[in-house]
Amino acid sequence: MSTKDYLEKDYYAVLGVPKTATADEIKKAYRKLARQYHPDTNQGDAAKETKFKEVSEAYDILSDGKRRKEYDEARTLFGSGVGGQRPGGGGFPFDFGDLFGGTAGQQGGGAGERLGDLFGGLFNRGGAGGSTRTTSATRPRRGQDVESEVTLAFTEAVEGTTVSLRLTSSAACTACSGTGAKAGTTPRVCPTCEGTGAASRNLGNFAFSEPCRDCKGRGLLVDDPCPVCEGNGRAKSTRTIQARIPAGVADGQRVKLKGKGAPGENGGPAGDLYILTHVKPHPVFGRTGDNLTITVPVTFSEAALGAEIKVPILKGMPVTLRVPAGTPNGRTFRVRGRGVTRKDGTKGDLLASVEVLVPKTLDDKSRELLTEFNTATAGDDPRADLIQRARSE
Repeated sequence: MSTKDYLEKDYYAVLGVPKTATADEIKKAYRKLARQYHPDTNQGDAAKETKFKEVSEAYDILSDGKRRKEYDEARTLFGSGVGGQRPGGGGFPFDFGDLFGGTAGQQGGGAGERLGDLFGGLFNRGGAGGSTRTTSATRPRRGQDVESEVTLAFTEAVEGTTVSLRLTSSAACTACSGTGAKAGTTPRVCPTCEGTGAASRNLGNFAFSEPCRDCKGRGLLVDDPCPVCEGNGRAKSTRTIQARIPAGVADGQRVKLKGKGAPGENGGPAGDLYILTHVKPHPVFGRTGDNLTITVPVTFSEAALGAEIKVPILKGMPVTLRVPAGTPNGRTFRVRGRGVTRKDGTKGDLLASVEVLVPKTLDDKSRELLTEFNTATAGDDPRADLIQRARSE
């Protein structure tokens, strides 16, 4: 993809968020779109697969604070007309390729050097002024990032687990070792771009560097293509890996495993693996941040007189909770250290809310005792203050 294409892409528009969007807003927008366009749920739909790739590309840039800042600065500088003239005046056309890794002997420094460093960091390209020319095909390339999804049990998400993932990604063709040429033959250097993989295209006062049309950016031409990969040097590779899901992941969280994506080319680093987690609900426990929640039923007498009750925890023997006399319905008690494991190894708490149960049926003895209790407390109207406050307005 050319530098011009990068600059013209509006990643904020792709995710449907404003430029001022927070990291949480960007993450929320990505999750929604990733579910909508994920290839696993839209098999055979090429348009949605393309859209998913665009959404993933936008999120990779905007979710990284440093890359997002570089991207914003790049678009600001380009939009303000930096490309129209040299710093300090002059007003003559020049090639953006000079800034993004041009050939030896070109003048550097100033705004041009700063732009070259900025764009090079953003788009993983080399800086300007290199004295040694390497072909595009021999230059180390980072592998592609890979997306996957996993569904976890509630306990697995809280405590962490290891899952098996079957991944399909692009890798060097094993038949031709990534050259794209048929066994026994070798590719030749593209005469158009002289092996750089890039060509310059003039647009009035601007000249943009873009992939060479003859070799499609590879820097090499294949006269006798490999029958397996049809000359492109890449093939689909399927592998199974063991991925460690850290403790405390939440439903919808995106876990990044560095270097677990597609392998790189020519000694380049592997891409990253991004795993979208889905967590099944638990029949007893809920979750609020790093805390687990539970609703514990108590009898009227336990709430009124006080009691010691057993409360289950997610894993292990129940703990004893002291309910003081006069505990109202809905009161929440905190059991420390029985919640979700945090990144630093500490744990959140268990929040136990009591629910006072009213018996549906009463035997004669129970009814008699409750009637006596009701008579003894007849002078205490629990709604008196409520009625008084309602009338005061």
